[in-house]
Amino acid sequence: MTEPASPLRILPTHGRYDYSPIVDRPTYQWPNGARLAFYVALNIEAFPFGEGMGPELNPRQPEPDVVNHTWRDWGNRVGIWRLVELLDEFDLPASALLNTAIYDSCPQIAQALRRRGDEIVGHGHTNAERQAEMDAEAEARMIENVTARLRAEEGKAPKGWMGPWVNETVRTPDLLARNGYAYVMDWMMDDQPVMLRTAHGPLVALPYARPTNDITALHGAKWTPQEWADMLIDQVDEMLRQSRRQPLVFNVSLHPYLMHAFRLKHLRRFFEYLATVRNELWVARCADIALFAKAEMEGLGGR
Repeated sequence: MTEPASPLRILPTHGRYDYSPIVDRPTYQWPNGARLAFYVALNIEAFPFGEGMGPELNPRQPEPDVVNHTWRDWGNRVGIWRLVELLDEFDLPASALLNTAIYDSCPQIAQALRRRGDEIVGHGHTNAERQAEMDAEAEARMIENVTARLRAEEGKAPKGWMGPWVNETVRTPDLLARNGYAYVMDWMMDDQPVMLRTAHGPLVALPYARPTNDITALHGAKWTPQEWADMLIDQVDEMLRQSRRQPLVFNVSLHPYLMHAFRLKHLRRFFEYLATVRNELWVARCADIALFAKAEMEGLGGR
């Protein structure tokens, strides 16, 4: 007699949100009747010399890894200023995912973003460390210290967070909600904002497009700048079609150390295209999108 098969195991889950097909949800619209919300994310990061992690343009060398360190430093000395000029040219607001070490090493960057009215998003102290590798005490202390520094420098508490190296521990959403954050950008499972469950109330997961991220496409996948700009244009073009049925979110993520002239030229081409469809978009900052969506979702009974 054949023995009955063992029951298949139910896979573990995080329990932060339920499955929800995007084709079967209540709908709402962005301000001014727009269907597609768009934001620019600037990843403003600081790295210590001679230690820690960091993106590598050159094969990693023994410390001090001068080539890789100074390539990243070019982003804070040159690249960010070219990006600010370009954003000003196209009248585009931004949300800056900022390591608090920037206040010590490159304070002029924070001053320039403040003058522009850009949002500052919590992004840890340095991208030379991974949040996911911290124990409970270290993570809680890091989030509290970063939040306090941002409040002191900007005169108000930050609304949003992305972990350094875009990662978390199982505790992170609870810690963020406890520290007053309204949204987080590490969860990338949707084209709409999603409410996460935490021990301290709901936390919005704001869409953050990883495949079109400059470091993913240009540095990781080795796409050409032309291919990257074409991809961004195609993404917006198709999402505008999709958003006729429901509100969606798309963003472009920019790391200053990648924005050399030959790449910036094609980012300009994308922004030129964006200007032709801007009347169909809600161009906003992350907090504006997250807080608006939270109010709409609460009015619809949550999701």
